[in-house]
Amino acid sequence: MKQYLVFFLILVSCTQQKPQIQQVGKKIFQELIKQEVQLVDVRTPGEYQGGSIGNAQNIDFNSTDFKAQVSKLDRNKPVLVFCAVGGRSARASKVLESLGFKEIYDLKGGYSAW
Repeated sequence: MKQYLVFFLILVSCTQQKPQIQQVGKKIFQELIKQEVQLVDVRTPGEYQGGSIGNAQNIDFNSTDFKAQVSKLDRNKPVLVFCAVGGRSARASKVLESLGFKEIYDLKGGYSAW
């Protein structure tokens, strides 16, 4: 019986540590930016040059080295991600999750909702 309880507790603790992607609206995103976070604009450099949010760093989701670039970020620090309308940032969030990032926030509607 003890073995089953230990197995169950290990299973539950592993499940609870799964990274979670949260899609958030503009107001929550604005509040999160005020904290110590990593703000990532996954649009193209051309889109980025046309304007961005705060001090976001531009890591183009469509670039061949996207995974290598985001791998340089701190996995234990919250990451706020956005693109133009939400498609690329949703896919980028999945990549971040697969790389072991703990806290991922995706701006609903992207930069166009900003």
